[in-house]
Amino acid sequence: MANRFTLYGHQLSGPTYKVALMLVLSGEPFTYHHVDLRAGAHKQPDYLAKNRFGQVPCLHDGTHHYCQSASILQYLAETLKKFDGKNAEEHARIREWMFWDFDRLAPGVFRSRAYKAGLRKGEPPVVESFKADGDAGLAVLEQHLSKSEWLVGGKSTIADIDCYGVVHYAPVSFDLAKYPKVADWKKRFEALPGFGTPEQIVPGEQKAA
Repeated sequence: MANRFTLYGHQLSGPTYKVALMLVLSGEPFTYHHVDLRAGAHKQPDYLAKNRFGQVPCLHDGTHHYCQSASILQYLAETLKKFDGKNAEEHARIREWMFWDFDRLAPGVFRSRAYKAGLRKGEPPVVESFKADGDAGLAVLEQHLSKSEWLVGGKSTIADIDCYGVVHYAPVSFDLAKYPKVADWKKRFEALPGFGTPEQIVPGEQKAA
């Protein structure tokens, strides 16, 4: 029997990893299609017909394709009834963290990772600016997690999945020993049933799981 979900993405893409995490943590098998970004596969007409933004990830469910990782996480939470909030307030708090992640946490962590890996070039002041942004974001997480084990409602939600999908890459450029509560939260998240690293759940080629 064919899998319900098909995920299009790239192993080095943090947003792809977020969606893959949601699927495996929810116990949902999925078919995986590797999108060769270096070859420009994400800009070809057949892929643009699935994702008008020409980015990864993209999720196919039935007759519809969905794009933008945060939106996909919300769709899956609502559809699968997992990792979602209990009421309107919790839904709003979850969105707050996800919007904040995109605006304040992800740019500093992901750009710093890219500079460290040599995937991007930048003048020292620019590199340091993104490093400072990443530290500022981790400090916000540290403060919140000093009062709660999870980001919203006392249990893991898509807010945790979304932010973990960034923090996973932070040790490339940031010392998490400076953020012990974040490091503890990271360990709790990694203990969730079904957890996997990008290398384990986002292969560099097609996969039917």
